Amino acid sequence: MTADDHGIFTRSIHAGQESDSATGARAPPIYQTTSYEFADAQDAAEQFALEKPGYIYSRLMNPTIETLQDRLASLEGGVGATVTGSGMAGLDLTTFLLAEAGDNIVAASSLYGGTHTYLNHTATRRGIETQFVDTLEYDQYREAIDEDTAYVLIETIGNPALITPDIEQIADIAHENGTPLLVDNTFATPYLAQPIEYGADLVWNSTTKWLHGAGSTVGGVIVDAGTFPWDEHADSYPEIGGENPAYHGVNFSERFGDAAFTYAAIARGLRDLGNQQSPFDAWVTLQKLESFPLRMARHSENAAIVAEYLADHEAVEWVTYPGLDSHETAANADKYLDGGYGGMLTFGVEGGYDTAQRTVESTELASLLANVGDAKTLIIHPASTTHQQLSDSELADAGVKPDMIRLSVGLEDPADIIADLEQAIGTATE
Repeated sequence: MTADDHGIFTRSIHAGQESDSATGARAPPIYQTTSYEFADAQDAAEQFALEKPGYIYSRLMNPTIETLQDRLASLEGGVGATVTGSGMAGLDLTTFLLAEAGDNIVAASSLYGGTHTYLNHTATRRGIETQFVDTLEYDQYREAIDEDTAYVLIETIGNPALITPDIEQIADIAHENGTPLLVDNTFATPYLAQPIEYGADLVWNSTTKWLHGAGSTVGGVIVDAGTFPWDEHADSYPEIGGENPAYHGVNFSERFGDAAFTYAAIARGLRDLGNQQSPFDAWVTLQKLESFPLRMARHSENAAIVAEYLADHEAVEWVTYPGLDSHETAANADKYLDGGYGGMLTFGVEGGYDTAQRTVESTELASLLANVGDAKTLIIHPASTTHQQLSDSELADAGVKPDMIRLSVGLEDPADIIADLEQAIGTATE
């Protein structure tokens, strides 16, 4: 049995790391160094030319970071991974490699507000436009993709609408048009969903959230499925499938095969953008990954209990949770999510926008802050915060209602979470 044949609990603990050969230390060490000594001048030259693997400078590679990358690639079922300083840095790195001025991105409308803002206001400054489509209208993806589409972007579970699209169908549509599919798996994590099994070419996670799960470090990752034929689309993806001028004509697809995207992400993306993760942050995330499946199971269990409570509350007008039969994408959630439905839910209370704001500021146990995926229960009003930059029409397309309250359900006793919500809703609606 190989390491990747093990179950997800085992891989969360062991993948990518063995005892230190020099000292026997079992825990992964922090290699807090900028650079590495070469064996000789020839060794240095060969590494710089990408002719042999090794460590040159920690902006590109670092042993602690490499352990995290190997573990995350194993968890997502990919051939390689590139960790970044934040989740948004991972999206920027991907866009840098795949798109250039004149290209476009086709994206589901129900995306995280920060992703919307990046696509609408940052990518456009580089001459890259985004065509947003109704997340669940699959013909719209087909109609929007053209010869200049760099990639298609969806979320396994939408933030905050919690919509689960038909990943497999969207992957087929993208591939019919020679376009890779990038899936944001942050809300589901590899514990609940495996997008690569359904055709995703790249999987994006904010490791800040459930993968780390303690709200004390920021990071991101892009996992490479190793399935997209970059060499067959070299004109569209010259950084990966063509002769790369930054390395005297090196063709990443020819030299690195299935892992071409990963090597290009490191050698071109991290080297020139400088959006790498620090060894310390990688080490902290490695510690938390060891308990990640246990935490994810508990998050899902608690969220299901809280969702049922809210669904029966007389002052709650609606509840959205992927595990409720009433959810519009319940069938897709059943298909793509295994082991639970995640730790996120949204709901609305009587009184609309103002009452929603009073509710989030009236909690005593839940923290009013912008993160999700923490051990602690977190609450926020998206329309006035995380999605504030969106227009009214964009808010509607993203599924963000004026009265929406987003709840990231933590690991506390569910009775205590419910008691806190009970008093907060009571205070806000009295």
